[in-house]
Parts: sequence; C-alpha cells; structure tokens
Amino acid sequence: MIKIFGDPISGNCLKVKWTCERLRIPFTWQDVDIMQGETRTPSFLSMNPAGQVPTVLLDDGRPLAQSSAILLHLSQGSDLIPPDSYDRAKMLEWLFWEQYSHEPAVAVARFQVKYLGKAPGELDSKLVERSHAALKRLDDALAGADYLVAGRLTLADISLVAYTRMAGDAGFSLADYPAVDAWVSRIEAELPIREPR
Repeated sequence: MIKIFGDPISGNCLKVKWTCERLRIPFTWQDVDIMQGETRTPSFLSMNPAGQVPTVLLDDGRPLAQSSAILLHLSQGSDLIPPDSYDRAKMLEWLFWEQYSHEPAVAVARFQVKYLGKAPGELDSKLVERSHAALKRLDDALAGADYLVAGRLTLADISLVAYTRMAGDAGFSLADYPAVDAWVSRIEAELPIREPR
C-alpha cells in the first residue's frame, strides 16, 4: 500500500489523494504540516531532499515526489490518461502549464491571503494580474467544453481543479469566469472531493 505524505491545505497533495480515490488505489495518508516545518526534518529530507509535499512511498518503499510525476505514475493504464498520443500530449501540456503558470499565481495568492493573513488588496499587483490571466486562460479553454482534453475527465482536470476551486480564498470570484465555475462544479461531482471550498 502506498503512503502519501501530504498537507491537507495543499492542492498539490489533494490532487494525489483524489487520484488514488478515483482509481481505487489503497493508500495511507500521513499529515505533514508545512507551516510547522515538518518537511525540513531529517527523516522527511531523507525521502525527499527537496523538502516538499506531496511525497509518496510506493509499495516497494521507493519515494516519489512532485505532484505531476506522482499522478502520471499512479494513473498509468487508467482512463485518466488519454490513449491517443496527441490527446496525451495535450494533457501533459496542461500539467506543465499548471505548475509553471497557474499554481505559482493562484496558489501563491491563496497562500498569502489564507495562511499569511494578507488582505487581497495587499497582494502584489503582478501576482493578481498573473492569477487573473491564468483563470482567463482556463475560461477561454473551457468555453463550450466540459473538460480540458479529449472530452472527458483526465489528469489535466484533476491537476487544475485543485487550486482553481479555492481561488476565492485569495479574493478571486469564479463567477467572473463562468466556464471555469461550471467546470469546477462538474469536476467536483466526478471526484471524491470532501474538502469544502
């Protein structure tokens, strides 16, 4: 059975949990409090020298880090990865974009407001601008589409819904992005998401 080391405040950790639950992969969850420095302990760093969550220990005891790498490993052969090579590449495009353009904006803004106590008006204007640009990019992609790739749920949707659904924590209203808002509700209904927005 795999063991997920994660912090429930982290969308990157939750997407791993939701993928396991969606694919019925048995797992145990070990809470790791990033706010208390628990990713910097010698025992954690021996598993993941980068000191980040999520980290998983696979059935054979090998560690694996980085949410996208974990999702791809867990989902091999499942319906969450499109069989068509172009669709699969488009899914990967969204995974890479999420970590490079979406998460560093929306998730960072959320963290600063929800966990560091900043008011939304105190956020750096460039961070706010990048967050709105990311949400607009998603809204444009989802206009007239139920899913991001291949007309069905893939890892692209799981990866991007994690922080998008919590954008309100940073003062961003999903009502301003109606295609995104409808997509979030649709994906939440398909996944075993129990964490409230």
